[in-house]
Amino acid sequence: MARWCYRHRLVVLVLWVGALFGLGAAGTSAGTDYSNVFSLPDTDSKRAYDLMTKAFPESAGDTDTVVWRVDEGASARDADVRSRIEPALKEIAGMKGVGEVAGPYASKEAGAAQISENGRIAYAQVTFAKEANSVPKGLVQDVVDTAQRAERSGLEVELGGQAITRIQEPPTGIAEMVGIAAAAVVLFLAFGSLFAMALPIVIAVFGVGLGMLSTMLLSHVTDIPEVAPLLGSLIGLGVGIDYALFIVTRHRRGILRGMEPEKSAVQALNTSGRAVLFAGGTVCIALAGMLVMNMRFLDGVVIAASLTVVLSVLAAVTLLPSLLGLLGPRVLSRRQRRRLAATGPEPAEASGLAARWSAYVQKRPRSIAALAFVVMAFLALPLLSLRLGATDQGNHQESTTTRQAYDMLADGFGPGFNGPLQVVAEETGTTDTADISGLVATIRETEGVARVAAAPPADGIAVINVVPTSSPQSEQTDQLIDRLRGEVIPQAGVDAHVGGVTAVFKDFAAVTGDRLPYFVGAIIALGFLLLLIAFRSFVVPLTAALMNLIAAAASFGVLVAVFQWGWGTELLGIGKEGPITAFLPVIMLSLLFGLSMDYQVFLVSRMHEEWVHTKDNARAVRVGLAETSRVINCAALIMICVFSAFVLSGDMEGAMAGIGLAAAVALDAFILRTALVPAAMHLLGRSNWWLPAGLEKRLPHLAVEPREPGRTAASPAETVLPHARVAESDGEAVASVVHGFIRTAEGEPVDGATLTLLSTGGRRLDRVVSLADGSYIVAAPSAGAYLLAVSASGYAARARHIAVANEPLVYDVELAFGELDADAVN
Repeated sequence: MARWCYRHRLVVLVLWVGALFGLGAAGTSAGTDYSNVFSLPDTDSKRAYDLMTKAFPESAGDTDTVVWRVDEGASARDADVRSRIEPALKEIAGMKGVGEVAGPYASKEAGAAQISENGRIAYAQVTFAKEANSVPKGLVQDVVDTAQRAERSGLEVELGGQAITRIQEPPTGIAEMVGIAAAAVVLFLAFGSLFAMALPIVIAVFGVGLGMLSTMLLSHVTDIPEVAPLLGSLIGLGVGIDYALFIVTRHRRGILRGMEPEKSAVQALNTSGRAVLFAGGTVCIALAGMLVMNMRFLDGVVIAASLTVVLSVLAAVTLLPSLLGLLGPRVLSRRQRRRLAATGPEPAEASGLAARWSAYVQKRPRSIAALAFVVMAFLALPLLSLRLGATDQGNHQESTTTRQAYDMLADGFGPGFNGPLQVVAEETGTTDTADISGLVATIRETEGVARVAAAPPADGIAVINVVPTSSPQSEQTDQLIDRLRGEVIPQAGVDAHVGGVTAVFKDFAAVTGDRLPYFVGAIIALGFLLLLIAFRSFVVPLTAALMNLIAAAASFGVLVAVFQWGWGTELLGIGKEGPITAFLPVIMLSLLFGLSMDYQVFLVSRMHEEWVHTKDNARAVRVGLAETSRVINCAALIMICVFSAFVLSGDMEGAMAGIGLAAAVALDAFILRTALVPAAMHLLGRSNWWLPAGLEKRLPHLAVEPREPGRTAASPAETVLPHARVAESDGEAVASVVHGFIRTAEGEPVDGATLTLLSTGGRRLDRVVSLADGSYIVAAPSAGAYLLAVSASGYAARARHIAVANEPLVYDVELAFGELDADAVN
């Protein structure tokens, strides 16, 4: 498929562009129909909601609030205040799209409740004809402007509500554009080429664009929450850029090694492209784990995020090779093309900082593992105080009108006014009006209740509005809900249920906490099974599962410190601290486990190749880390930029997810995969690759990264070392290799030494050049006796007889200046 896409690049490009513009036109004409369904079956708040729906089947539009406050010594009832507020409310009521305006001045009795006890704060309720998401922003802005024109010295006017919140949000796409711009800078520094930099970004834009447009259309046929497209674009940008980065890096490496662009692109898609397919599948599986929670709200998130990931992967494996075909050798920078033409193909051996760090980890695995674990444990400590709940307008930035209105209402009518509870009771054969009246009186005397008001019954259903003394996010409000459900209502002998937004989110948080262990167990088990099949090892997936749990704990610790404890919330411009949104752990864990699996696959697959080739665990871990850490860290840095940019989304949940995932990716890539995982694998030694014999026979074979043409075992660092060859024994491939180090008498590595493997008859079988660390690998056609000759500029040549068995042979060679090889072939 990669070759077909490369050769028919214009056709593929036209199909993708046509799909993008076609879905764009359809999405623009159809619009959106997002729905936020937070209620859960078999919960008390859901029963209350069902009863209210039965009593009041006609749902009104969104209700927002105009709040005003006068200076101390004045009153909202004063004539000069009324003369400014009443005309504004009347003008708002006359606007097309506004259904009703209920102010404190229309009726003396009804309006008295809308003015605070001290008379300084009052409010009016503005009911729109449609729900908040459907109210035109122009109308909302007109309402805000009209209300705030009534301000004067000593009179402050602010507005709150869902519709008002929408006009405070930054323009759609700001977060995405900032994330893409930051990713572009990282890519340019990594590639040094504008064309190469643009490729991952184009792939991500197509994947995310098609994903969001498809989600818009799907919102008309299924329940998609409003936050789903934001989360889908967040994960889509991250994986889209990263997956294209891995493939483009492999393609560029192939061209630098002298391959033709078409062959290099096909090889990159047949190797890294397959790893991308596997990685994308693991992300979708992790996302599908949310279905275990059995929460209707999360189903739409799974659809939006999984669809975006699938389209991003599809773009990476079809659109990307067509773009590589259009660019040809221009995927390299001009300097690289000039150097390639002047000096020819160059080895792509691991060197520099990555190789030095890998060697350092090998030398001091215990100290590095201990230090990394201590850092992660310290960051995870705040997790012990995690409290799930919901954010509201009280968490907005202090400068917003919604936050000002929220604080005014709390000052004038009590903290609980912003989150009233509804106790819904149904008159039955055993419950009558007198019983409900008794329940009202009992609730009024209950600790934690500020005010109680019972609405006239409708269809035998009574709704009792309860205003707590504490704020909606307070633990005291949670305790009041438990007290009403566990003591007050049962003692009254009335069949009643506690509902309202605050109660709904409390139930949501409780159900999330109860089901979270099953969800975590499911995605860990699926990830363990996939890695078990891919790497034929019991310890590698076990280590990965443990590391994923450590990364999750540390990232949630950071999340609690920032959003719950308030460390830097105002500095970051994300408002006031509060509880962690109830559904966020599920979404974050799905994304985190999927992304962590990606990094684990790219890291361990290279180690596994080396292990299959040499059966030397220390070398496998060292080479795998040296060759993959740079691209993993680069990919992680891009994801951190993309995720962090969602602080600018204007959405509290989006900001939480962005900061949490950015912290998770940073800790996972820079501490776990770069330090703790390789250090642990060095300490475990050959046990890393242990698999019970009985299990080996029963597991299906899944190649994450298949062997390249002409290759049966991967060569380290993809350098000038030749492809290893194997002997056939009873139909099975048996590696016959010799590997080790070339060093001086002082122990210094010899770089660039030439090693030649000869048969006993003098026929040359293999020739390689040692790497910067002095390591080498030569391949023998089969077990037997051979001659190994070593030469290096400035050193005396050496030759030794060696005996190679079916197992790899470790053979180190020492070279010295001016020394004659007395033991050479005798």
